[in-house]
Amino acid sequence: MSVDEAGTARGNDGTDEPGWEVDPDDEPGAAVVASVGRQIKAWREAAGMRAGEFGAAIGYGEDLVYKVEGGRRIPRPEFLDKADTVLGAGGKLAMFKKEMAEARYPRKIRELAKLEARAVELSAYGSHNFHGLLQTEEYARALFGMRRPAFSPDEVERLVAARVARQSIFNRSPAPELSFVQEEVTLRRHLGGRMVLRRQLQRLLQLGQFRNVEIQVMPTARDDHAGMGGEMQVLKFGDGSAVGRSEGDFGSRPIADPKHLRIIELRCGIIRAQALTPRESLAFIEQVLGET
Repeated sequence: MSVDEAGTARGNDGTDEPGWEVDPDDEPGAAVVASVGRQIKAWREAAGMRAGEFGAAIGYGEDLVYKVEGGRRIPRPEFLDKADTVLGAGGKLAMFKKEMAEARYPRKIRELAKLEARAVELSAYGSHNFHGLLQTEEYARALFGMRRPAFSPDEVERLVAARVARQSIFNRSPAPELSFVQEEVTLRRHLGGRMVLRRQLQRLLQLGQFRNVEIQVMPTARDDHAGMGGEMQVLKFGDGSAVGRSEGDFGSRPIADPKHLRIIELRCGIIRAQALTPRESLAFIEQVLGET
């Protein structure tokens, strides 16, 4: 297998390897991809170009062109840029890059990213691994690579890209208030290897310097612990509404019912009180980094 200049994986016979595949169970995403595919086809036909001729002009195979136009493959940004130029679309095809980039992510992750993009406050507790917003790209890749049954390489890259994209929350203005509590074991578990963990710990120290970010560590030696049920998270929005999720409770689904939210918020508050303070936690992370 080789990779062309546009980043498309190709087999030795010149055929396209699986890339940004459409999730058939994601009806809204599939509908958007299909709509863009029809527009590409309409522009190509208006330009009087055959699919093979068009593919050769933009550096892709005829089969891929048919898949994109048929809504069976998500066009990459490079595909849309080249198509826009070759077909003289004046930006009307390139403008779909954002929508297509979002369509490649699983539906549940897109919905979570939308909630995080609206949040003015986030409180989270992580028990088995680092919270997704805190993860480095290589840590996330190692984590998804350990899943059983195994994800395909394409699925791993899709999930990693989605996780990294969510981290734009740290660059928002005005900045949301972000609070994370991590179990001590997550700082010591060498997921991906020693150097992956070292860079992950360094990332925590970097994020912990942000004025709107609080990172706390829950020591394993604590006698009292309100988070034994598993990870949880609460997102609050500017209009006063909120949504929460608690592993093992309420079907592990995002919930907005005030009665259930009060329970999750109570637990999150107690967990923060039981953990090391943010300053103590950064010192603890530095210590673990030195031991790793």
